[in-house]
Amino acid sequence: MELRQKVTEEIAKGDFHGAARDLADLWRKESSLAVAAFAVSCWQKLVGKLAMVEHRVAILRSFTVEPLVPLLRAEGFASGIDLTLHVGDFNAYAQEILDPQSALYSFAPHTAILAVQTRDIAPDLWTGYADLDSAAVAAALHRVVESFRQWIHIFRERSHANLLIHTLEQPNWPSAGVLDFQSAKGQSTAIEDINRELRCLTGQYRGVYVVDYDGLIARHGRVRWHDERKWRTSRLPIAAEHLAHLTREWLRFLVPLSGKSVKVLAVDLDDTLWGGVIGEEGMDGIELGAEYPGSAYQLLQRALLDLYQRGILLAVCSKNNRNDALAVLQNHPGMLLRPSHFAAMRINWEDKAGNLRAIASELNVGIDAMAFLDDNPVEREQVRDLLPQVLVIEPPGDIADWAATVRDCPAFERLALSAEDQQRTTFYQAERERSQAEHRFQSKEDFYRFLEQRAEIAPVSSATLTRIAQLTQKTNQFNLTTRRYNAQQIAELAATPGCQVLSLRMRDRFGDHGMVGVAITRDGDQVCEIDTFLLSCRVIGRKVETALLSHVAESAKARGKQYLGGWFLPTAKNEPAQDFYAQHGFSVQTRNGEGAYWRIDLGDHRIDSPEWIQVDTGVGGRN
Repeated sequence: MELRQKVTEEIAKGDFHGAARDLADLWRKESSLAVAAFAVSCWQKLVGKLAMVEHRVAILRSFTVEPLVPLLRAEGFASGIDLTLHVGDFNAYAQEILDPQSALYSFAPHTAILAVQTRDIAPDLWTGYADLDSAAVAAALHRVVESFRQWIHIFRERSHANLLIHTLEQPNWPSAGVLDFQSAKGQSTAIEDINRELRCLTGQYRGVYVVDYDGLIARHGRVRWHDERKWRTSRLPIAAEHLAHLTREWLRFLVPLSGKSVKVLAVDLDDTLWGGVIGEEGMDGIELGAEYPGSAYQLLQRALLDLYQRGILLAVCSKNNRNDALAVLQNHPGMLLRPSHFAAMRINWEDKAGNLRAIASELNVGIDAMAFLDDNPVEREQVRDLLPQVLVIEPPGDIADWAATVRDCPAFERLALSAEDQQRTTFYQAERERSQAEHRFQSKEDFYRFLEQRAEIAPVSSATLTRIAQLTQKTNQFNLTTRRYNAQQIAELAATPGCQVLSLRMRDRFGDHGMVGVAITRDGDQVCEIDTFLLSCRVIGRKVETALLSHVAESAKARGKQYLGGWFLPTAKNEPAQDFYAQHGFSVQTRNGEGAYWRIDLGDHRIDSPEWIQVDTGVGGRN
């Protein structure tokens, strides 16, 4: 009640960040239907006052989901996502997918969720399995798999939206009891076979993902998950205490699909990565090792190491004596994380909010792309107050549960993993070497020549499509239009006559930057129009953008185009790109409420690539 009153007062005073922070705190403490109704009503008053992403979700279902709607909206708001929901008619999921005029397609979702129960799509496998012979089981499996195949194919033909599909759940009690697990032809195996085929099916389509609904049920207890009375009376099979678990599982997909994933996790050291204070206990006195409680800290480190493998940058933000802390990171036998795993370190006695700003600046990411983990509630509260954009993880009281808290955080989820993701920390370590080397040169041009930069510009391919889509979704600072595309849309653009989708990969003497740039253009009669032009923050300021623009211009000219044009659409974050067209000889043709359209005459102007960048084209040529 105190938190509710505080939120109400903060909204009345116009303290919108404070209200959002306390609403998230309230929701974290009690994810109930009653709190959801209050939280959603308050968050709706904050729409337009805070930076939120809009995302449209359609739920196609074979059971009652209406009580989940306020819970899902509250979960979304807590993650900075304003969800608009469409709930399909009860048990009409097939008709909605098959009918091109259905409400599903007129709603035009960003994401659709297909939540179908085993008992509804395969009733013979659910309740009558003991009566089936092997031929009938095979026929049932074929029917279900082919139904999913048809639905996915038709949906993908008619919609760019992402599609999330529930796996089929196992019954609480197999028909044959314990005998079911003694045979490879049991009921549980049949349902597993469908789920295996479903995973294979979804892998054949872009933007289609499997929600492990059966795994979710098992994680929270199969018997306790179900409420048979509610199923019989209102067709709601899920016990009230587990409704929020399902919406949170959906959010683990909706957060990355909405572009709200964090890029950096900054962690404390003392009593966070190990037990005790290194300055007082010494290396031999801290808790870290195979035995409890040291094993709990190792468990957390293993969770952080898994995030590192997903491409999430790790950073240290600790009040400590630097030499003492580094000695543990480098030499303690119980450490799983070593200095090489961290993209940035701030180990000093400065306030942590300032250190987080410094880490964001060093890594060239927005402060809203950061998360923070610290055992000290005072430090956490200070960061919440001073940096409300940072995701502050609230750890449970028992260190043994910290790893699970990190793993359960939707902001750390990824739905695709590129080579660049897996090498991200290496890229930043090489960047530190570049920065150190730059100080040895009198001029920028001398430094650029020393770098021996090499750009590879190539048309999109099956190998690069996912990364190109990822860059359009995540790049904010040097992005002329900030248009977001998923992999399916990129593939369709590439197949469109007159449309070019190009990727830019950079290397230099310090290593490979990976894919760092994207240009998408569309040809008109006389004009080649730039739809998307973006560059990763890692290479901004080295004239790489000029090399890419030069290639785009020369290619357009070779195709007989007289002009090269494009919009600059300003956002809160893309100020570094605002003068790009003017600096390269473009002039403004028109302005509207969204931005300015720029154009250059390719007959009168030539955009030269910097002489210190060697450009290799994707077709084997060079310029």
